Amino acid sequence: MAPLPKRRHSTQRKGKRMKTRIVNLPKLIKCPHCGKMKMPHRICQYCQK
Repeated sequence: MAPLPKRRHSTQRKGKRMKTRIVNLPKLIKCPHCGKMKMPHRICQYCQK
């Protein structure tokens, strides 16, 4: 049999562990040509510049 934990982990401890898994949204900038939002260092999907 596998060993079992003696005590329950608190929700605070779980939160500390889970906060490192935050999904970061991509940063967007305005395209200088058409003004639509695009990811930096990428070609604009709308005006292809």
